[in-house]
Amino acid sequence: MDEQTVVLAPAKLNLALHVTGRRADGYHLLDSLVAFTRFGDRVTVAPSDEDRFEMTGPYAAGLPADDGNLAVRALNAMRAEFGHPEPVSITLEKNLPVASGVGGGSSDAAAVMRGLAALWHLPTDRERLARVGIGLGADVPMCLAARPLLARGIGDEISPVDGFPSLGIVLVNPGVGVSTAAVFAALTRSDSAPLPPLPSHIDFHTLCNWLETTRNDLEAPARTFEPAINGALSALKKAGAHFVRMSGSGATCFGLFESGNLAKRAASEIRTRRPGWFVAATRNTSQDDAP
Repeated sequence: MDEQTVVLAPAKLNLALHVTGRRADGYHLLDSLVAFTRFGDRVTVAPSDEDRFEMTGPYAAGLPADDGNLAVRALNAMRAEFGHPEPVSITLEKNLPVASGVGGGSSDAAAVMRGLAALWHLPTDRERLARVGIGLGADVPMCLAARPLLARGIGDEISPVDGFPSLGIVLVNPGVGVSTAAVFAALTRSDSAPLPPLPSHIDFHTLCNWLETTRNDLEAPARTFEPAINGALSALKKAGAHFVRMSGSGATCFGLFESGNLAKRAASEIRTRRPGWFVAATRNTSQDDAP
């Protein structure tokens, strides 16, 4: 059996998110342009003499270490699907804020699944992994893809987006968590039109122009729960972001920059002004980075 496998669990960004309907079972229907960043949590999977699950990193405190954690549930789901009862050690380095709208738990689960697939030498079967993933949560299949994509339905209908530009990105969280369920419950309407068609050629400026014609339908209700989101958006604008928006159900916000250096400079400026906030400069993954 191989030695340890280390897998990035990237932050997931909803660059645009329209809530287009609601199913009879209560699940909301979405239409979202999604990108992933090169910054995120990190999962290490290795052979062991007994099952171990450990958490490190700045945001590990307070997270459950049992099957209340999606990373542990991912191990259980993979064993149920593929067997492999031999013990493993899983270490989750938690670098992303919890309950922050960037899909951290779902991305952790996807990273555990990819790590186990490598450790167990499973044949590449993306559809089978996605079926296991959807049992853990609607966002897990897109986190398994970890590349620019359009997500529809409850988030499980995925279409890759080719030719996506490289973006300088700054992530900012003002130190607050937001309940996804509460934000969805506060929606005043859930019948938005789908996203407009993407431009045939996407570069930084055409993408930002297109984003200006879209929304994150969850941003307004989230801002009523946590007015600090307004401060995060303002800080990104003041630091020179070309486009700013909240991701997912919040409270993490992102700013888009034309280069990585501009993003790093902006992140440094925001950290100086707001030393207690989570701030990270990064770039997005491309289709070539996809696992």
